[in-house]
Amino acid sequence: MTTLTTLDTALYRIPLPVALSDSTHGTMTHFELITVRLTDSDGQQGSGYTYTVDSGGSAVHALIADTLAPVVVGRDPGHIAALWQDMWWRVHFGGRGGQASLGVAAIDIALWDLAARRAGLPLWRMLGGHDPKVPCYAGGIDLDFPLERLLNQADGFIEQGFKAIKMKVGRAHLREDVARVEAMRRHLGEDFALMADANMRWSADQAIRAARALSPYGLVWLEEPTIPDDVAGQARILREGGHPIAAGENLHTLYEFTQLISAGGVSYPEPDVCMCGGVTVFMKVAALAEAFNLPLTSHGVHDLTVHLMAAIPNRSYLEIHGFGLERFMAAPMRMADGMGIAGETPGHGVELDFAALAPHRKR
Repeated sequence: MTTLTTLDTALYRIPLPVALSDSTHGTMTHFELITVRLTDSDGQQGSGYTYTVDSGGSAVHALIADTLAPVVVGRDPGHIAALWQDMWWRVHFGGRGGQASLGVAAIDIALWDLAARRAGLPLWRMLGGHDPKVPCYAGGIDLDFPLERLLNQADGFIEQGFKAIKMKVGRAHLREDVARVEAMRRHLGEDFALMADANMRWSADQAIRAARALSPYGLVWLEEPTIPDDVAGQARILREGGHPIAAGENLHTLYEFTQLISAGGVSYPEPDVCMCGGVTVFMKVAALAEAFNLPLTSHGVHDLTVHLMAAIPNRSYLEIHGFGLERFMAAPMRMADGMGIAGETPGHGVELDFAALAPHRKR
């Protein structure tokens, strides 16, 4: 029987090339990357990772090293579902989401990478294989950009081949958001796919007013208009605001997605594979969305997530996130004609350059 022999984990604090901003996190200068590398008794390896914004990575790293690693080392790496359940219940009293979900996700991603490598398949084919070409959008993190810089950024995205762009809203006054969205729509033209993200800024009543005010500008969706805990409020926003809603990047369990979707609170469920518990949960959320006839979008970690979106029939847009790891990767995700391309390398294809990461290591 093949067994997992080692689990190595590390924590890195990585500066962003440009300070980014949104309505709840403020100005962001760094993100924290937590990596996992597994080795089995045949010498095969798999890798996974998760991340936090600015802080909190130390807790996730400690959870993996001290609590989750002993659950999986010595076990059969092919029993991914069983390992996921055992990890989940080991940290249940201290988690049920949050840092527990992030830690489980990093190991789960590594297990799926290892399984796909052992099978000699790219992950998207191992998960079912739908279409390796996935529509992408550029996820601008730009709330505090002056208007000229916002429009220049949009031009840069278009030069890169993007056919869809997301901008931030949630400024101090709704009229400022409306003016900026109007300017972007005028700049991009009527048929260009444009999304707006409020990062949980508003109450339900405020979000309904905002959705109505922004409706003339043909947004594909308004994202995270209120806090993820207010499921009834999200349903009100979708029902009374008259605008498609994307949400889910801050949901950490399958059960939270079930509650939001069944309540009618989301048009585009939006899991983040590093936040929701890994590939295992992401694919369950995708199936749940399909059962409710909903298109799925994604948040973050696009070089990995392109494989998950390429495996499902109900995908919509893959977010290309501002916290990209391109400068620390051997082969970043390839794009062509506004589509992300899931590669044919066995596994998820994310080969991190640990030598380049080394100056940023905290633990």
